[in-house]
Amino acid sequence: MKKVVSLVLVLFALLSLVFVSGCDDANTITVCNWGQYISNGEDDTLDVIAEFEAQTGIKVKYRMFQTNEALYSKMKAGSGKYDVIFPSDYMVEKLINEGMLAKLDYSNIPNFSNIMDDFKNLPYDPTNEYTVPYFWGTVGIIYNSKYITEPVDSWDILWDEQYAGKVLMFDNPRDAFGVALKALGYSLNSTNEDELRQAADLLKKQDFVYVMDQVFEKLPAENAILGVYYAGDYFTMAADNEDLAFAVPKEGTNIFNDAMCIPATSTKKDLAEQFINFMLEAEIGLANTDYVGYSTPNSAVFELLDDESKNSTISYPEVQDNWEHFIDLPAETAEIMQELWIDVKASE
Repeated sequence: MKKVVSLVLVLFALLSLVFVSGCDDANTITVCNWGQYISNGEDDTLDVIAEFEAQTGIKVKYRMFQTNEALYSKMKAGSGKYDVIFPSDYMVEKLINEGMLAKLDYSNIPNFSNIMDDFKNLPYDPTNEYTVPYFWGTVGIIYNSKYITEPVDSWDILWDEQYAGKVLMFDNPRDAFGVALKALGYSLNSTNEDELRQAADLLKKQDFVYVMDQVFEKLPAENAILGVYYAGDYFTMAADNEDLAFAVPKEGTNIFNDAMCIPATSTKKDLAEQFINFMLEAEIGLANTDYVGYSTPNSAVFELLDDESKNSTISYPEVQDNWEHFIDLPAETAEIMQELWIDVKASE
């Protein structure tokens, strides 16, 4: 009799665990964001995820990706089951074109009213059905002024032989080819195979160190003395090394927008929209902006910035005619670029 009772109790306990686990899972969303791209509680900053969980009771599984292409590959393969993602402009366009994003119910995102008009109906989402802007910024050269005293105003300095082995380059094809194409005087959205081959040859001419998040260690620690990265991340690195400076080359650069989106495969769209709306709150947006260092498209957040931040020509520059947004390239062009990228990396 005791064995039967024990078995019943064990079965009841197991069923209870399944039920509780199911309930917890039903109230949990998976958020996939770039590394170091949200205020996380370090150095007395606000832990945004913990604050969201405390205010809403919704649990968050937080995942990170390093490149748009890595995010796309996981989603395409079905191995990435996400409820909120943070892709960049050209990847948003690709995901929309392939039916991989859900249309948003903006009635669940009332804080969308905080978004500045300049960041609505952008080319990658012209009807404003799929995206909510998160951050924007530019790509430039971050360099150590202690070692580099010459003017840094051209991409050409990346190929100066005296800096061989001390130059950091993006470890993803779209950004790396974008830099090389601009250095050659071409559009970073070029579909011309000859221009792409010239860009690949140019990349192979320098002894680059290819990095993504490793840049946050290498430049401040002076393991490298110049590199290509995003303007917002310059502030994070400059806080650790006051000799670092930032410049946008005269040949032009990439101006980017990152957005919050919901994959079409999400089964928790209402919870995901709650998360997006929370991220648009003024105090939450300010915490993220202060931590990340990127430029905000949120007017309520912008009004809370100090005058130095508002007037920063790095954070809020005057956009130039030769600055370009990435667009979704034709499949044939993307394939050629990928083949050339494999060749570039093999030549390291």
